[in-house]
Amino acid sequence: MDGVSAMTTTAGSSFWDRLADKYARQPIADEAAYQTKLRVSRSYFRPDMTLLELGCGTGSTAISHAPFVAHIRALDFSERMLEIARDKAKAAGVDNVTFEQADIAALSEPAESYDIVLGLSILHLLKHPDAMIEEVFTMLRPGGCFITSTACLGDTMAALKFIAPLGRAVGLLPQLSVMSSAQLLDKFTSAGFTIAHQWLPGRGKALFVVARKPG
Repeated sequence: MDGVSAMTTTAGSSFWDRLADKYARQPIADEAAYQTKLRVSRSYFRPDMTLLELGCGTGSTAISHAPFVAHIRALDFSERMLEIARDKAKAAGVDNVTFEQADIAALSEPAESYDIVLGLSILHLLKHPDAMIEEVFTMLRPGGCFITSTACLGDTMAALKFIAPLGRAVGLLPQLSVMSSAQLLDKFTSAGFTIAHQWLPGRGKALFVVARKPG
């Protein structure tokens, strides 16, 4: 279940800080799908690549990918999530992942800084996913990929569009963007990406997308 973050507000940080320890103990909901996503992601990696992970959670995905790339910069808004991630990396002997606390909404990286940007279970937790997708397009080198897994709640739970703000106001839900699969894919292509790979493991599951920057 790694890759989840709410890197947009202090309230979002507090929400995930409170859940971090429980979250770290939970098993991955669909291990087979998760392993497929890891395997497909790695088919786009090279040993000399620099990877940025947005919303790294407790670090399992970054640690798993570490042997396949030169360096991973892994960001999350929750300091407690990052404490757990650093401990896990140390225990695994992984030294090519840098875990940093950061706010995606304020993230501004130099153009063409990364070969791969990874965002698992993050876009639906942003108020403006379009802006993040456009920013990632700028960050990527030509031919680079934005690899994401996104809960497209508009496909099966459209009513959340009205419920989510209330849940967030009382601290029961994080920020949620309710969008359909079609709307998500349109956001990628509107930003200039081509869709290199897409996979939906099943109804109600997160849509896995590899979006490539031309070049």
